[in-house]
Amino acid sequence: MKAKTPSESRTVMTDLVLPSETNPLNNLFGGELLARMDRAASIAARRHSRRITVTASVNHVAFNRSVPLGSVVTVEAALSRAFRTSMEVFIDVWIEDRFSGERTKANEAIYTFVAVDDTGIPTEVPPIRPETKLEQERYEAALRRKQLSLVLAGKMKPHDATELKALFMGDA
Repeated sequence: MKAKTPSESRTVMTDLVLPSETNPLNNLFGGELLARMDRAASIAARRHSRRITVTASVNHVAFNRSVPLGSVVTVEAALSRAFRTSMEVFIDVWIEDRFSGERTKANEAIYTFVAVDDTGIPTEVPPIRPETKLEQERYEAALRRKQLSLVLAGKMKPHDATELKALFMGDA
């Protein structure tokens, strides 16, 4: 399979925060933001794999800034790494000041998707070839995150987690 770049999966969704989507503090509900991130990440995973994709896990979510009513919210999703059948998608959330137009990074998340065939059986996906420094950093970190997840789930022995050993023990 021919490798693809993260830019080939890049998905950008922009929307306005409406009153029905806010909590009593007039900020976007966290669940509403999670749904928006899931949709963008799903599209990115599908663009990469050209298959049906299912959310396997939400690995990380950071709600660093609230998203006020009336804000323009942009969710940007792109693959950070592809494994055999799974894909890690990194999501950045930006808010645009309604008066100045200045964009500020508000939140980020990392989701994992699995590509499946028409019967729901996992299917192989193309590898990914990072192009930028940020894409390379996210690509390398994805393997550490995957190994940590497998160790915590009991599916990998800690001594087999080569990337984690290198991270915590150096070349020892």
